[in-house]
Amino acid sequence: MNEQAAKTFIEQLQEEGLLTEENRLIWEMILPERLQRMYEVLQKRTRYVTVLTEAVDDPHNQAAVLRTAEAFGVQDVYVVTGKASFQPSPLVTRHADKWLTLYQKPDIITAIRDLQAKGYQVYASYLGEGTIPLSDIDVSRPTALLFGNEHSGVSQEALRAADATFMIPMYGFVQSFNISVAAALSLYDVTERARQQAGERYYLSFTEKKELYETWMWQTLNPRLRKQLKVRLGRSF
Repeated sequence: MNEQAAKTFIEQLQEEGLLTEENRLIWEMILPERLQRMYEVLQKRTRYVTVLTEAVDDPHNQAAVLRTAEAFGVQDVYVVTGKASFQPSPLVTRHADKWLTLYQKPDIITAIRDLQAKGYQVYASYLGEGTIPLSDIDVSRPTALLFGNEHSGVSQEALRAADATFMIPMYGFVQSFNISVAAALSLYDVTERARQQAGERYYLSFTEKKELYETWMWQTLNPRLRKQLKVRLGRSF
């Protein structure tokens, strides 16, 4: 990006209200190319689809779900821990988690009820009777996909609290996918269909974009600069 292109882009973000005098000390320390990349990703971000994991214990699986969610533009991930703490493997996430908004909930019922109160329909991954194929998930409403433990799956109490259940049709001898694969297949299908059906409702509001953009700008700075700016600004983003 040459100097004139950078100047034009910065002016565009100021006109849109994403760059302000209040956060000038931050964005002036970030290369325009970096600001542009974050801006491009921001335009595709969504909270229309979200993910909830229940008792996913393996750090690699925890990380894989986060990386998949980020790759498909899903901003929020809700987590209920099981026997193991939530410590996603950094070798797998490749820092994808720093671009996400993570919510750790104390138990699965609280998590499901909170999502439903926000207007989400909760679909739990389940291979039992009465479940519907992934392609039949109704994407006309905000949707949360629930994935359970690597071995025992989604708990019975979660199944009772969820709005519906779904499965990924399989045609081989194997009757289940690893959670990381299941999440990837499910998010690809649901986000693709929801993006087409929901239109502008699928994407973040301006207020959400502004808040998230400021958070990303803050996080992209190295820790030393963040510490200095926190002192100067009297707050962090």
